[in-house]
Amino acid sequence: MDVIARTGSFAAAARELGKVPSSLTYSVRQLEDALDVLLFDRRSRQARLTAAGNELLLEGRRLLEQMDAVANRVKRVATGWETQLTIAVDGVISRLTMFELCESFYALNPQCLAHREGASAAVPATLGNPGTRLRLRTEVLAGTWEALISGQADLAIGVGMQINLPGGVQFKELGSVEFVYAVAPHHPLAGVSEPITDAELVRHRAVAVADSAQRLAPITVNLLPGQDVLTVASMQHKIEALLRCMGSGFVPEPMVREHISAGRLVVKATDRGARPLPKMGYAWRTPDAAAPGAAREPQLGLALRWWLNQLDSPATRTALLQRHGQVPLAGM
Repeated sequence: MDVIARTGSFAAAARELGKVPSSLTYSVRQLEDALDVLLFDRRSRQARLTAAGNELLLEGRRLLEQMDAVANRVKRVATGWETQLTIAVDGVISRLTMFELCESFYALNPQCLAHREGASAAVPATLGNPGTRLRLRTEVLAGTWEALISGQADLAIGVGMQINLPGGVQFKELGSVEFVYAVAPHHPLAGVSEPITDAELVRHRAVAVADSAQRLAPITVNLLPGQDVLTVASMQHKIEALLRCMGSGFVPEPMVREHISAGRLVVKATDRGARPLPKMGYAWRTPDAAAPGAAREPQLGLALRWWLNQLDSPATRTALLQRHGQVPLAGM
């Protein structure tokens, strides 16, 4: 149908396909009889698609593409590449570094690499063409753990270290993050002598990020009983609220470093005492050898292995915690 529609006649299509015209006519007639519709208007010298024929051709193309995609994905699974890899990322992790890691992962695909401007280095042939779909999801506090434990994510980056590891989960330390108490320069607490007492803090609204966990017990950090609280969905929203003088609170120092340097936020000491820097890590699920159909010695998928190799780099771990800023737009 595609060739007939493109060439405009059964005879021209037959020549291109190396068949006799009667063979194409018979095939199309059988299809029309099976569907009980007219696919080609033969009243003129040219074979023109009817509305029904055009719809069948469009849907047929789509189905053929899907069949090819399924076949390719099955082949990838057979070679060890996952069909999809879901990564849960805590909101304090560097978005800039995560997107750069995603770019590097997609660069494993020679077809994608060929379209990237300025790409000069060839991809090693051993890397092949993964085609694994990446899915990133942003979580907060216990929600990052929950996404992994519940099976909604294969890899979790930025998890806390306060949980006992369940079976089938591996964990490695990512590093520590310094949190500072920040307020806008025109906030009432900006002029209060330091260290600020809890009795003074409780008189002012705090800004808190809601834990995204739905089943695990949510984590509440640095909130005082009876204190007014503005709850937001992400650390970026919390910083925006602080800049607008809508409250105060603890934030990761790397995420507000530029605002502090520019004088848009002021760091204040509190008398809550010096505490160790919060440590964060990353965790992943390992294959279950007891699962139905599992291999005798199941191996990690190649996509997950690639990400774990990147996370083994101290420079990558540091960048994920320390390198914050605006994600540059393409061409800028």
